[in-house]
Amino acid sequence: MTNAIRIHGFPLSGHAHRVKLFASLAGIAYEGVLVDLATGEHKEPAFLSLNPAGQVPVIEDGDVVVTDSNAILVYLARKYAPDYLPTDPVAEAEVQQFLTLAAGDIAFGPAAARLINVFNADLDRDFTHAIAARVFGRLEAHLEGRDWLVAGRPTIADVAIYSYTAHAPEGGVSLEPYPNLRRWLFNVESLDGFVPMTGTKVGLAA
Repeated sequence: MTNAIRIHGFPLSGHAHRVKLFASLAGIAYEGVLVDLATGEHKEPAFLSLNPAGQVPVIEDGDVVVTDSNAILVYLARKYAPDYLPTDPVAEAEVQQFLTLAAGDIAFGPAAARLINVFNADLDRDFTHAIAARVFGRLEAHLEGRDWLVAGRPTIADVAIYSYTAHAPEGGVSLEPYPNLRRWLFNVESLDGFVPMTGTKVGLAA
């Protein structure tokens, strides 16, 4: 790769963080491009020309534009870091199941609960917490005796699930009842190249 890819994102977006996290873990050079959601930059024509849905993240890799964080993870893994996406049909299907989980219960549970506290989203707190408890219970059981979600090694499944799980307490969802989940978070955070999600609501306001 001769030129760094461009990752359009926002510091408080877990979807954008998972893409930057994967790029860092995989040693993929990138240029971060701030899209200021607070001022509505994601709804401006320049950004909408990249993603008509008006959502971050978006990557530009030369002439290729990819939207949707999970699709971006698949693209980057296939092109630059194949060790993170198994080719064995069973393991690859398991990875896909976790990508679906990230777009489903993780998004509607802990991620949505965080939206209430961090972005003042008008959502049902009890509903988001119920979904979070359900999905974290499933992950806790799955991680019994496992260090990683799939194939006994880090994959994009771990990256997709990490960001909003680690930041669930920002939505008032405690991780204390889930020792296996907390051990897995530590494993991810111990990987070479790990980068945390930066920025806080207070810091952004300042």
